[in-house]
Amino acid sequence: MKKSLLVSSLFALFSLPLWGAEQTVTLDVPGMTCAACPITVKTALKRIDGVRDVNVSFARREARVTFEDTQTSVTELTEATANAGYPSTLKQSSADQK
Repeated sequence: MKKSLLVSSLFALFSLPLWGAEQTVTLDVPGMTCAACPITVKTALKRIDGVRDVNVSFARREARVTFEDTQTSVTELTEATANAGYPSTLKQSSADQK
């Protein structure tokens, strides 16, 4: 009984993700010039491991991205948009809002 409890406890411990946090950032994407641009930006961001949600606003020229910080970073997000042809910069993070 004790052995099975120990094994299940260890399994549960090691199957949990690393202690990370979900973050939300807003990226300024000024190069979006047409209604199709947000689709390309969203697709590029959604391909990154750890990205949970992406909302792109053509009107505000920005992308709001929610991601797991143990799997990706703001640098990777901005590189993804730049590689898609739309350089971006950090406008606001969830830490800024607190």
